[in-house]
Amino acid sequence: MNRLKDMGKNVFFITNNSTRTRDEFVTKFRKLGFNVEKKEIVSTAYLTALYLSEIGFKKKAYIIGTKGISQELDQVGIKHFGVGPDVLESDMGTLVRGVQLEQDVGAVIVGFDEHFSVPKALKAASYLNNPDCLFIATNTDERFPFSSQLIVPGTGTFVNAISTCAERLPFIIGKPAKYICDAIVKGNGLDPARSLMIGDKCNTDILFGRKCGFQTLLVLSGVTSFPQVFEWKQSKNESRAEWIPDMYAENLGRLLGRMK
Repeated sequence: MNRLKDMGKNVFFITNNSTRTRDEFVTKFRKLGFNVEKKEIVSTAYLTALYLSEIGFKKKAYIIGTKGISQELDQVGIKHFGVGPDVLESDMGTLVRGVQLEQDVGAVIVGFDEHFSVPKALKAASYLNNPDCLFIATNTDERFPFSSQLIVPGTGTFVNAISTCAERLPFIIGKPAKYICDAIVKGNGLDPARSLMIGDKCNTDILFGRKCGFQTLLVLSGVTSFPQVFEWKQSKNESRAEWIPDMYAENLGRLLGRMK
């Protein structure tokens, strides 16, 4: 990635991870040796704050998520609450009788939340019972393989739970949704025909690239494996056609020998 920047290419790091602010991502990236600037980080926490700011949002936001979202909202002056544990301490009856809902809540934002709970789902669905309350999902990633035996639930798990309870569909910020596509292309004056999306997950990264009109490169060092891509290609399943990358590489370092 540093070589691409040295060649004068515009490089953007796009992540569905809403648990960190852009400043925190910059610190992490630089520790790893990336020559990166804050403007090159495109995270869903930042884009959520940007979206609400663009539409002139003035009410309070209820967050199911982490301080990555709350701190980005702070930077644009949007009031919020909800980050942190909200535990079911006794039983559902006691919870229902004692719950207190905030007033003037205009949005429910759902990101990754390790403290997801029944009280949070109850409050989110209750706020969303008002049709004027916005329902925003940072992304809909289903899960993350942690090891050969452990699967970590992704943000999509929590989004779907709230969507089921609220009987509403969310406005989705992250890959592969259209909002992030418009934010990247229009906000940075990119020419899609001369842009390449590199990623390790086909139903987010590669699909996002195709929706933006980019060329796509799958690196096999992450989530999606080559046998999966081969299976999709052989099946001729139209719903999977947009998941198939234009190119693939074993890992990103393989590009070095081809860069001039």
